Amino acid sequence: MLSQVVELIENKQVFGITTHVRPDGDGIGSSLGLCWLLRSLGKTAEVIVGSNIPICYQQLPGADEIRLVREIDREYDAIFVIECSDILRPEIKNLDQQFTVNIDHHATCEHFGTVNWIDSTASAAGEMIYNLCKAIGGRITKEIADCVYCALVADTGSFHYPNTSDRTLKVASELVKAGAKPAEISEMIYNGYSWGRIELMREVLNTVKRDDSGRVAFLRQTVAMKRLSGAVDGDNANFVNIPMMAKEVEAVVYMREVDEEIYRVSLRSKGNVNVAKIAEKFGGGGHKNAAGCLVKGDWDYKEQELVKELVKAVEKVHQDELELTFA
Repeated sequence: MLSQVVELIENKQVFGITTHVRPDGDGIGSSLGLCWLLRSLGKTAEVIVGSNIPICYQQLPGADEIRLVREIDREYDAIFVIECSDILRPEIKNLDQQFTVNIDHHATCEHFGTVNWIDSTASAAGEMIYNLCKAIGGRITKEIADCVYCALVADTGSFHYPNTSDRTLKVASELVKAGAKPAEISEMIYNGYSWGRIELMREVLNTVKRDDSGRVAFLRQTVAMKRLSGAVDGDNANFVNIPMMAKEVEAVVYMREVDEEIYRVSLRSKGNVNVAKIAEKFGGGGHKNAAGCLVKGDWDYKEQELVKELVKAVEKVHQDELELTFA
C-alpha cells in the first residue's frame, strides 16, 4: 500500500531501485524518477539493473549513473522493484533475500515483495511514482518530471492506448508545468535508435501473416535477424504494434527467439479482446490490451496455439456484440 511505502521512506535511509531486464521506458523512467525523488528527500539511492538499458533512454537524467550488476553487492535498507511480474524478472542474484518494495500497475503481478503496492488503475508505474511524490510531500523537480513523463509516454503509447485516463493526462500536465518538454522526450524515445532497428524491422515485417479471418496477425524475430541487422536490445520496441495499424487486425502475437525453442511473446489487441487472460494461460500476464509471456517448445506449434487462442478471443467478442445487438 502507498501508506506503507511512505512510512518506509520516512524511516529508512539507503535504497536500491531496480526494474526488469531489457527495461522499457516505464521501467527506466519510473526507476530514475523514484531515485531523484529519494535523493531530493535527503536519502541515499541508486538504480541497479541486470541488463543494459536501450540507447533511446540513455539520455534521461541520471541514466549515466545506473549500475549494471549480476548480484546484490551492497547493503540497502530496502530495494524498490519496479514493474516486475515476479522477483526473478530483474535477473539479479540474491534479490529475493532482500527487503523489497514491489511497485507495479499490472493486476497479474505476484505479491512477492516484503511490501507490495499494486495499482491496476494507474496507466503506468510512472503515474504511481508521481502519486508517491505527492503523498510524501516531495517537490516535482525537472529531473523527476522528465523521467516520469517518459514513463507515461512509453506505457500509454503517447497517450493513445486504452489505459490513458483523465488522471493520466492531468499528471502529464503537471509534469510539463514542472519542466518536462514533450517534444524533446518524444524525440528521444521515438527517434533515438540506430540504423540496426530499421534493418531488423525489415526482416521482422517480412514474416507477418494473418489468420484466415484477417483479424489476427502474427510475426517472428529470430536470433539471427537481430545479429545480422546489428540491432541491440530495445531496437525492436513497438514492432508488435505495427500490424495493429491495419483496421482489420484486432489482435497480434509477436514471438522473439531468445534461445533454442525458447520464445518471448508479446500480445496486443483492440477493444474488448482480452490478451491478459491468454498470456496467463501461458504463464505470463499484463493488461487487457497488452500482455506477454515466455513459451518453450516447437516454434510452429506454439505459434499456432497462441494464434488459436487469439482467434477464439476475437470471435467471442464479436459474438457477444452480436447478441447484444439482438437482445
